[in-house]
Amino acid sequence: MDQSSIEARILEWFDHFHTYPEVSWKEYKTTKKIAGILEELGVPYKKFDDVTGLVAEVGTGEEVIAVRADIDALWQEVDGVWKANHSCGHDANMSMVLGAMLYIMEKKPSKRIRFIFQPAEEKGNGAISMIERGAIQDVTHLFGVHLRPVEELPLGKVAPSIHHGAGTFLEGKIIGVDAHGARPHQGKNAIDVIVALQQMLKSIYVSPFEPHSAKLTKIIAGGDNLNIIPGNAEFAIDLRAQKNHVLQQLQESIEEKLAGLQKLYGVEITWNWLDLAPGAEVSSEAEAIAAEGIIESIGKDALAAPVVTSGSDDFHYYTVKQPELKATMIGVGANLAPGLHHPKMGFDHSALNIGARVLAETVLRA
Repeated sequence: MDQSSIEARILEWFDHFHTYPEVSWKEYKTTKKIAGILEELGVPYKKFDDVTGLVAEVGTGEEVIAVRADIDALWQEVDGVWKANHSCGHDANMSMVLGAMLYIMEKKPSKRIRFIFQPAEEKGNGAISMIERGAIQDVTHLFGVHLRPVEELPLGKVAPSIHHGAGTFLEGKIIGVDAHGARPHQGKNAIDVIVALQQMLKSIYVSPFEPHSAKLTKIIAGGDNLNIIPGNAEFAIDLRAQKNHVLQQLQESIEEKLAGLQKLYGVEITWNWLDLAPGAEVSSEAEAIAAEGIIESIGKDALAAPVVTSGSDDFHYYTVKQPELKATMIGVGANLAPGLHHPKMGFDHSALNIGARVLAETVLRA
């Protein structure tokens, strides 16, 4: 199959995935579509009884190199309608990985190439589900691919690695005592605690050389009666850091300060940490292989510097859970705007074939 035919297939697949997005853990039709493509190509695969996603392999040999594509969409409001939407570009990622599979099959590789079509990246725990089901067993190198916003990479530029930051969320509840608006001394005001919590977040200090942020993203307190001082409230915190140890330091500081607020205001505060996405642990060896793949497939001028971003991706759970794994995620320039997760995100579709070619060449070199 020549390059123009492969590119046509990639665009065809993208159009389908883009038209039929599915949210995390509900990627039933997406999984079925990928399985159908694999059957058409004669590629063996394995599905799972209890989760969406699947794993496929091409080639033969003892060595196993893996490629990961995330398959879920976001749930967001688009033109006033709440719907599943591929504004993070996972439709593109699937299409590039399937395209890379076609290019790799043309070369008849003398090693096994494993393709992990992973659910629920947006929930931060889809990678763990694949790890638990043996997706990276015997794997020495792992590669991912993702489109990048235009301010990071323009069309025609490709980075050999994406250094994502670490991120997690905290959901909490304040349990105090309601009071009449005329008798505030009889209650324990949850809003006072929320205000103190906001100030507390601004008084957490780590090294100014370490990028980080902590901010309230949800506050629910009070009801229809405006003369009741609410004793109870719900809140959420979005926590980010470029490095995993800094995120852990922030988590410990927040927990310490929440315990202090309980004593100060005489309330109960409960909390849970959710959806941890670890920061990137990029292998210099895998990064170098990706750089060679970029130069060989699309030229030296296309090679960009590694991308450093405060965004996160659960791709990095694979290296956290298996530290000896040599991994990197390739960043593909596509003139993507206004930005990832924007409901009207768009990009130049010619980037899909570029990403597929780079990924195929990189995997064959690993």
